Amino acid sequence: MGEKLYGLLGRKLGHSWSAPIHAALGCADYRLIELEPEALGAFLAREDIGGLNVTIPYKRAVMAYCDELDPMAAEIGSVNTLVRRADGKLCGYNTDAAGFCFMARRAGIDFAGKKTLVLGSGGASLTAVACAKKRSAREVVVISRMGKDNYGNLDRHADADLVVNTTPVGMYPNNGASAVDLTAFPSCCGVLDLIYNPRRTALLLQAEALGILCSDGLPMLVAQAKAAEEYFFAKPIAESENERILAQLRREMTNLVLIGMPGSGKSTVGAALAALTGREAVDLDARIAEKAGRPIPEIFAAGGEAAFRALEREVTAECGALSGKILLTGGGVVKTPENYAALHQNGRIYQLLRPLELLAVEGRPLSQGADLAAMWAERAPLYERFRDAAVDNSGTVEETAQDIWRDFCENSGH
Repeated sequence: MGEKLYGLLGRKLGHSWSAPIHAALGCADYRLIELEPEALGAFLAREDIGGLNVTIPYKRAVMAYCDELDPMAAEIGSVNTLVRRADGKLCGYNTDAAGFCFMARRAGIDFAGKKTLVLGSGGASLTAVACAKKRSAREVVVISRMGKDNYGNLDRHADADLVVNTTPVGMYPNNGASAVDLTAFPSCCGVLDLIYNPRRTALLLQAEALGILCSDGLPMLVAQAKAAEEYFFAKPIAESENERILAQLRREMTNLVLIGMPGSGKSTVGAALAALTGREAVDLDARIAEKAGRPIPEIFAAGGEAAFRALEREVTAECGALSGKILLTGGGVVKTPENYAALHQNGRIYQLLRPLELLAVEGRPLSQGADLAAMWAERAPLYERFRDAAVDNSGTVEETAQDIWRDFCENSGH
């Protein structure tokens, strides 16, 4: 027999991180396979299938084509991994369960004795429910739009300890939406969201703000892929590979965000970072001018600061949803509290520090003739609230860029 077929099977796959994960695990030929439902049977009859992952909407549908089902897949009622054995039999497994448990354990979330709300009732929900029960959850309640437990009667479950989101609510490109408000669950001590783009959904941003243990879905995606590869090639893979690949993907996906006083060097440092890293630098002020069809001084002249801040908020929401970019913000981006969520959802935020007497004021409507010391006094606590790290930019631009990149490589992978 010729080359074996490996890949991800789904209906509409769009942008998937499965291929780079499997490539990092050693399966270079892994590809994305989009199929309409009527083509499923003929495709699964192919003898050259080596190993496949299965995603929406086929996790249950493929079970009918399996010659053998792993006990975990049979118990959950969902298959996400298929392997064609040497004897020709198609075997179905569920490695999502291993991935889910890894994600929860890594976040420090323990189900034992806890009341768990699972949002959503699809294939991923089945896995979350089975894992929570296997981990001795006191009670597991599935919240769906139409079921007896729904989003209209959540107050019946105000005593929930853990919340697991298996719905697509809040997933790119619909960033900012959340299926529930966590303040409805005063004893909540853990939140798991299976979405991994953005890294921090609105649900996870709220969990962070409330000091609740939480995780996005990327650790689950990586760990289930490792477990699937072990079935594909019938050999164990070191557990440490999960962390290695996770850190690699985090670095690739995370935006590098520059904030700081007007004239502190964000554009020049951003250009140096782009040259150093090969990443695209996105200038938010340039995007604002483009959206408005006029330069920034004219936006201020026509509508004042309020008009500019409204446009800035729109552009920050759009650019913050991107991945793997360098985002260069305006000096006053921190004046709009909502901009923090937009920049933090996918980003690590760096404040550039530069002595006031060295700040450039040319072409900056709020800086010309302004009391920069008063502006600094107003904005300093806001920059501190937004930033993940502060970097001195009173040396050379290249040194500043290297300092930022060094910190980013060390800290963005966590």
